[in-house]
Amino acid sequence: MADWVTISALATAGGTLVLAGTTYASVRSANRAARVAEQSLLAGLRPLIVPSADDDPAVRAPFAEGNTLMVPGGGGAVDIVDGRLFLAVSLRNVGPGIGVLHGGFVGPVVRGEGAEPAPLDSIRRLARDLYIPPGEMGFWQVAFRQDDPRRDEVLALVEEGRFMVDLLYGDYEGGQRVVTRISVSRREDTWTATVVHHWQIDRPDPR
Repeated sequence: MADWVTISALATAGGTLVLAGTTYASVRSANRAARVAEQSLLAGLRPLIVPSADDDPAVRAPFAEGNTLMVPGGGGAVDIVDGRLFLAVSLRNVGPGIGVLHGGFVGPVVRGEGAEPAPLDSIRRLARDLYIPPGEMGFWQVAFRQDDPRRDEVLALVEEGRFMVDLLYGDYEGGQRVVTRISVSRREDTWTATVVHHWQIDRPDPR
């Protein structure tokens, strides 16, 4: 004679197991969809900053002292006024998101395998917010005044005619930070800028 109580309990347990499996699969599918949606959103916010093109117009980079550097497309500008050193680089955002510049580090040009970005705590933060919309031009700037401990070091690089800028920037939401290394070198009376490397700070590096 069939034990209907046992059969009923087993059927209920089997149904619960099937329901649990279906729920688990649905949750996993929903999580995957959410991750894809998040990645798509972040990709739409992501900037990518590079030097502007040679045929781009010059941009004005004003400083607090009242002086202004005219920075040519595809290059940089350097000026020394009363012992104060002013640098600027012309940039373009080729990514889909608004680029927010955080700061930069000026140092000797370093290339080759194993090169690393400047430590984040060595990045000189900008005194004001600089934004570069998608597809538009902008600039990065820095001033080394007489009492700056790095002035002489950077001035020596300028006199040598070659230096690099590790530019730190991110998206409009403050994330997805990137360090882009830009090499700036003097050719006769002009300074040219070329991108060397990009490093991802807040997400896995593709390399």
